[in-house]
Amino acid sequence: MENYTTNRGAERRPLSLMVKSRVKSRVAYVDMIDISESGCRIKGSNGFAEVGDRVTMKVGGINAPLGKIVWVESRIAGVAFEGEMHEAVLDHLCALNGSDIRPEKQRLNRV
Repeated sequence: MENYTTNRGAERRPLSLMVKSRVKSRVAYVDMIDISESGCRIKGSNGFAEVGDRVTMKVGGINAPLGKIVWVESRIAGVAFEGEMHEAVLDHLCALNGSDIRPEKQRLNRV
């Protein structure tokens, strides 16, 4: 992860969901740690994914855009979506998870 840099266009929202995914055509259950319109961070078993692997995920009953593993550090991997996940879908997923406050509102509440 140290060598991977990105200009993130959207702020990631914290999440804690078990997600059914496919990596290398194998089913893998991973924990989604955070999510944004353009990607997410997932945690799986050691060696569950490698940089460049294609990923499909079903998050809270919703198919996420096709993704690609862009970095891996131990059991945690970064996924870049090929398309974007709509903000309303993110709001719904965060509400299901009990963290329905948008990042900009969280910043205001911290002041």
